[in-house]
Amino acid sequence: MAELQVIDHPLIAHKLTLMRKKETSTKNFRQLLDEISTLMAYEVLRDCPVHDVDIETPLEATTGSMIDGKKVVFVSILRAGNGILDGMLRVVPGARVGHIGLYRQPKTLVAVEYYFKLPDNLPERDIVLVDPMLATGNTAIAAVERLKEFHPKSIKFVCLLTCPEGIEAMNRAHPDVPIYTAAVDRQLDDHGYIRPGLGDAGDRIFGTK
Repeated sequence: MAELQVIDHPLIAHKLTLMRKKETSTKNFRQLLDEISTLMAYEVLRDCPVHDVDIETPLEATTGSMIDGKKVVFVSILRAGNGILDGMLRVVPGARVGHIGLYRQPKTLVAVEYYFKLPDNLPERDIVLVDPMLATGNTAIAAVERLKEFHPKSIKFVCLLTCPEGIEAMNRAHPDVPIYTAAVDRQLDDHGYIRPGLGDAGDRIFGTK
């Protein structure tokens, strides 16, 4: 079974509560997601590899640690994943970025790919796949399947919200991919929405319906 990491910091819980409120504006929703993404990045990248570097402080020579941001790839599942992307890039501005365009068939909820663009040399890189919601799991599962075709060093999946059904589906399909989330909600409804959730993340990020 894949690792499930619930990042339940009080600041994240506070901002997530504001995001859930139906009266929260598009501007504030987008800003809150950006802030939560930055906070989550600290935990998601906790085990990021580092290397020693020799430096000079104002007082003496010493050895410090640095990450190689170019070895990290943030992959956004379009379009809602872009709401998480900027917050993550604020922490690792040197990271590479990829995009996977997927949409769910309204009746079957099956993921259909319409766009795919990744950096080169993925076997040398660690991927952080981002999408605000892990609901049925179909979209995330399809994205991970495509990424695995390029044999990256590792894959992590980061979402704002998930539910037992989504976790189970991901564990069944990709037990080697850890899931990082801010909250695990109660259940899916008949339309594939997380309950109590926060509505359609993409629509609330971009002000569409």
